[in-house]
Amino acid sequence: MDFEPWWLIAVPLLFGLGWIAARVDVRQMLSENRNLPDSYFRGLNFLLNEQHDRAIDAFVEVAKLDPETTDLHFALGSLFRRRGEIERAIRVHQSLLQRPDLPVSQREQAMNELAQDYLRAGMLDRAEAAFDQLKPTRFAPDALRALIRIHETERDWPAAIQAVHALQGLVDEPVPQAVHFHCEEAAAALALPVPDIDAATHALDAATHASELAQRSAEAPPHVRIAIMRADLALREGDLRAQRLQLKSILASHPDYVGLIAEAFLTNYRATQRENDGLEQLEAHYARHPSLDLFNSIFLARGRLHGAADAWAFARAALQRNPSLLGLDRMLEAQLARGAETPPAIESIPGACTALSVEDVALMRSLIHKHTQRLDRYACRACGFKAKRFHWQCPGCNAWETYSPKRLEELDV
Repeated sequence: MDFEPWWLIAVPLLFGLGWIAARVDVRQMLSENRNLPDSYFRGLNFLLNEQHDRAIDAFVEVAKLDPETTDLHFALGSLFRRRGEIERAIRVHQSLLQRPDLPVSQREQAMNELAQDYLRAGMLDRAEAAFDQLKPTRFAPDALRALIRIHETERDWPAAIQAVHALQGLVDEPVPQAVHFHCEEAAAALALPVPDIDAATHALDAATHASELAQRSAEAPPHVRIAIMRADLALREGDLRAQRLQLKSILASHPDYVGLIAEAFLTNYRATQRENDGLEQLEAHYARHPSLDLFNSIFLARGRLHGAADAWAFARAALQRNPSLLGLDRMLEAQLARGAETPPAIESIPGACTALSVEDVALMRSLIHKHTQRLDRYACRACGFKAKRFHWQCPGCNAWETYSPKRLEELDV
């Protein structure tokens, strides 16, 4: 490679320019550091050492010395909110919004932080108003998600559904709880002093559409709650055939939930003088998908239709295949509730070698019941809240569809 004389000039020149640039950067950095109060660095040190109280005191001192430090105000407000000092966080963010020279982007950020403060404080009306103002901004998706939570807490289902539609217009993501919002709207219409059948039907149609969107397939089975509510709606309209079709669809597409609708299923067949047919279908389903609630319904129906001996024979065989203290507890409870003498029922079962008095059965049941009470619960998978009744929305954490239709004993928890 040939040597070019001009390199002798270019190389030192480039070196000199780099040295000058470095000196300028260092001087600028030192100048900026001199302008920062010592309290700022003390606050950072406290923050790194997780001494939040002392960090807050230091940052408050900096904010008083230099009110223009917006980033510091945001950090301070976030620290206050994290520590639960909501009133102080609100004051910090309100003071930012009162500054007329605040850029639009930072004003939107301050409004978002203030809305979060209100939400954390439980001031839902103010939080809702603040999040509404954020709909035209870059914070719109997060604001709409927060509005959905607020409307859900207030049980304002039409507003929650409207927020869901707005969110789906901005981001391509399913909102699973939308199905339940429409179902809650239908339930509210049916709970009126004069049930609004048309409104409930319209809400369930919307729920079906939301379910199809969530599953991305019109051929997928409808959400089990929709089928349960359509069956109830058909019963209210006196259409037993439509109710039966909805209930039978649950047997086919949602087998784990049959225990929740077993009584309605048997009542439907009883109304048409075909309860034995309905009972046979449930027994065939129980053989494939056993559950405690279904066991209980079959046991009671057998006792009503064929007598106590037949019911106990079913229970004995079922408990041999699927041992369950809860099943035994339910069986003894039902037998005691009949008020009939127990020994003939026991003696008529093949393999029974002794008769039990009513007092013996009552004692056995009381001993078993002490151990089964804690197992006779539905449990939320999200927060662990336990309830005697099945819930679509957990009363503990407000999460949707976190309950299995099986009891704790069946889940081996």
